Amino acid sequence: MERPKTLRKAPDVERRTFLALLALPAVAALLEGCGGGDENATTGATAVRSDATRVLADPSLAGVATTSLNGFGASLYRVLAADRPGVNLVVSPVSIAFALAMTSVGARGTTLDQMLETLEVVDPVGIHRSMNASIAQLDARTRGSGDDEVRLEITNSLWGQSDLRFEAAFLDVLAAEYGAGVQLIDFRADAEVARAAINEWVGDATAQRIPELLSEGSITDATRLALVNAIHLKAPWAVPFSRDATTDAAFTLGDGTVVQVPTMVGGGEYPYASGDGWQAVELPYAGDDLAMVVFLPEEGFLELFESIFLVTDATQYFESRPVSLRLPQWDTGSALSLSDMLSTMGMPTAFSDDADFTGITTGTSLSIGTVVHQANITVDEDGTEAAAATAVEISTTAAPDEVEPIDFVVDRPFVFVVRDRPTGAVLFLGRVADPLE
Repeated sequence: MERPKTLRKAPDVERRTFLALLALPAVAALLEGCGGGDENATTGATAVRSDATRVLADPSLAGVATTSLNGFGASLYRVLAADRPGVNLVVSPVSIAFALAMTSVGARGTTLDQMLETLEVVDPVGIHRSMNASIAQLDARTRGSGDDEVRLEITNSLWGQSDLRFEAAFLDVLAAEYGAGVQLIDFRADAEVARAAINEWVGDATAQRIPELLSEGSITDATRLALVNAIHLKAPWAVPFSRDATTDAAFTLGDGTVVQVPTMVGGGEYPYASGDGWQAVELPYAGDDLAMVVFLPEEGFLELFESIFLVTDATQYFESRPVSLRLPQWDTGSALSLSDMLSTMGMPTAFSDDADFTGITTGTSLSIGTVVHQANITVDEDGTEAAAATAVEISTTAAPDEVEPIDFVVDRPFVFVVRDRPTGAVLFLGRVADPLE
């Protein structure tokens, strides 16, 4: 097998995030919103939902969503890895992308443009249809897998202020493309009750691996909408590791400290690839549709590797090779506030008073208050269990403070500019030193 010459950035269209690794053999349909005025049996909240029929999208369109998800995931991971060096990190770019994609249904103007650019959307017109198609494709594969051991459930829920009038077009897209409605709850009357209801839903959707996505104070009486995505994965290895073979073994930390960790021992024919400064092995789960790829950079190469690697740097070179494997067990989680990172990545307007979410409602001015994400993963001899959840909290924009008028008395020489506002072009520029001259 020819080794790649170097690890390099590929064009955006070639980027693949973790979604590309998941052939996803088991996935539940997205949350179906209730009809208008119906009550949710779990939370007691009523719900509104468009009568629009869920679109049965062409699965061949799923590649468009994948390209966007892949690009966004790679960019997000690089930002997170650089921001949190030397610590464990786990994140689900897919969960974050779905929550933001649903939010973008109601965005307009610059707000929408920045969100789509940050999500690295290649087809702004068809993004929601392609998202729908990706789920349709995953669901079709689930029905045909016949493997009850592997579980992957992806669900969405939206929670809106009970007296807010939601735009019909917003509800139509949610129903047709995401199979979701809006559960009505009164943030204004009791934000803590609303927070508890959302957390309860997330806990149920993640098999209680994420019991409290929203911390105290993250939902306030200014909240008007919360868009939530949850993912739960449970997948046994195709060939489990023997518990009897697990022993403590040395593990060298980034600072050179050596610790002893429970390490699993296995071996067999696995897809394997290597490049300058790294090697990778792919471990399949039951059914062979799901797999974990383990990348192992050489000592001192991790930071650079994380800044430039793409999953396809390994997958395009995979060959079945005999591998003697020693893999630590791990059980870790991350709780992240993504607002500043997403703003830095290219969508600052969505978080500002200039945000335009009139596609959600014209009854009040809205902006994204917070984007929070939690993810965790447990890996042992039997397989992997993981969960992730993302919430986009949308609140009313701050009311402008009353400001005392400024005295602007032109009683001395001044400079003037005449410009074209749409283009910013300066048409005239001058100074007035003496108005009588």
